[in-house]
Amino acid sequence: MACPDARDPGHAARLRSAPKAPLRRLWEHASPHWRVLVLGAVLTFLGGVTSLAQPLLAKYVIDALAAGDPILGPVLTLTAVILGGALVGALGAFLLERTGQSVVLGVRRNLVGRLVRLRVAEVDRLKPGDLVARLTADTTLLRTVATSGITNLFTSTVLLLGGIVVMAVLDWLLFLVAAGMIIVVALLMGVVLPRIGAATQAAQAALGEMGSRLERIFGAFRTVKASSSEEAETARLDAAAVESWRRGVAVAGWTAVSGTATWLAVNIAFLSILAVGGGRVAAGELPVSSLIAFLLLLFYLMEPISTLTQSATELQTGLAAVRRVDEVADLDREDTSPGTAPAGSPGNPASVVFDDVVFRYHPDLPTVHHGVSFEASGSGLTALVGPSGAGKTTVFSLVERFYDATSGSVRLDGTDVCEWPLAALRAQIGYVEQDAPVLDGTLRENLLMAAPEATGEELEETVRRARLSDLVSRLPEGLDSAIGHRGVTISGGERQRVAIARALLRRPRLLLMDEATSQLDAANEGALKEVMLDAARHTNVIVVAHRLSTVTSADRIVVMDAGRVRAVGTHEELVATDGLYRDLAAGQLLTAS
Repeated sequence: MACPDARDPGHAARLRSAPKAPLRRLWEHASPHWRVLVLGAVLTFLGGVTSLAQPLLAKYVIDALAAGDPILGPVLTLTAVILGGALVGALGAFLLERTGQSVVLGVRRNLVGRLVRLRVAEVDRLKPGDLVARLTADTTLLRTVATSGITNLFTSTVLLLGGIVVMAVLDWLLFLVAAGMIIVVALLMGVVLPRIGAATQAAQAALGEMGSRLERIFGAFRTVKASSSEEAETARLDAAAVESWRRGVAVAGWTAVSGTATWLAVNIAFLSILAVGGGRVAAGELPVSSLIAFLLLLFYLMEPISTLTQSATELQTGLAAVRRVDEVADLDREDTSPGTAPAGSPGNPASVVFDDVVFRYHPDLPTVHHGVSFEASGSGLTALVGPSGAGKTTVFSLVERFYDATSGSVRLDGTDVCEWPLAALRAQIGYVEQDAPVLDGTLRENLLMAAPEATGEELEETVRRARLSDLVSRLPEGLDSAIGHRGVTISGGERQRVAIARALLRRPRLLLMDEATSQLDAANEGALKEVMLDAARHTNVIVVAHRLSTVTSADRIVVMDAGRVRAVGTHEELVATDGLYRDLAAGQLLTAS
């Protein structure tokens, strides 16, 4: 029986919760820090209130001067309000910025957990550079908007409303002039903000595409240089950079429109108020102190208006980032929580059975396996051989559940792999990939990846079995030597032996080796053959091999062709009975043609 999400691609999607509104998701990211957010917001608000009070205090000073009263008290009061407001506002800004960093940390931790647990099928489909951009650039956009952005939006709105009330109290006619400016700004924001959000999302996507193309180059850096294709790859990367620039310019353009229009509206309001208010002062209908206070108030309100515009812009930017970050939540992830092996599974070694397995990578792609059936039970060496494209490596992907069979069943110890918890399933298996990847870090870290609890004696024994002793003695710091990005400081054959040692150190019940000798010379190939045969005495070893010389002594050889099993037997039996195997053996001078 195929796994549920293999037969029904929508199964996993239906198990996920429905997508939430970006603004709600933004609040969920910020809500764990709500106490500090409230404190920062209150302090920022108090700093804003002191700014709002300054025009009224200035009016108080001017009235005292006009009346001939002492001005020391009013001036000291105004000075204290200015200094106190600055200190309170600065503390509030620090708290909000610090909280913003904490929000980003939480989002990144959550996103890392999701990315690492993605299904192999999703990672094969996506561009790693874009995923990196979501973890770095997109999460950075959340820092300001999730804290000070939302707080400033609220604070600026309250201060703006408070300023409007004070204006109305000072003079209703001048207030109507200012209200016209506020209405113009509001209408403008209603038009511009959605465009800023759309442009920002497009700009972030373009940035992710640029990262993907750069990752593409570094992923095959030597090939790029050996092919003299620097110019072509530079042109590709330049095209992505230009597209990112174009999208960024669109964001800058709409942001500039909002800022410039707001500035123009405020200045037009200033000139109108100056003209109307000056006429009323000349007519004796308005005290000059009230006009000055009104003009000062208008200029002080420019800050909350500007902040309100900026915060609304940042909010659109943040919501665009939230959408991109949350798109990762919609990708299929594996459940790697700890689990126990199915009841009744035996000790060592593991058995593998393929029963009429049909598989395709995607419903729109050709079928890879057409009813594959074979069994590899008990200790011993099983070899999968056949021409390229026969589906040999895919066998390992199905055993490890990197992909799930479309139909039929893959069983480990008699239990369908779909019924095994993934962590428990993979704990039984050691896997050596065809390209033998080595991670940046030390040799010890690479060897202990699959078996972090291994003892020093076990590590030393495995190094010896994998013929790595010479490498360890040659490295300046032995096992603790850094081996560079993708193991660039060691040879291809050494990387392959590191991968083999990593799998052996896990003491697996099932050992899968995909082209394990492809980068080894004849001497090391013979040594590895001894390692495989030694391991096969204690566990079930399945190898994919193009070099038949390494598997002529296998207990069973499974010959695959075009996604089907055409023959199973020993080397001697297959040479006698199967034409394809006989041709393969003859081509490698293992038998007469």
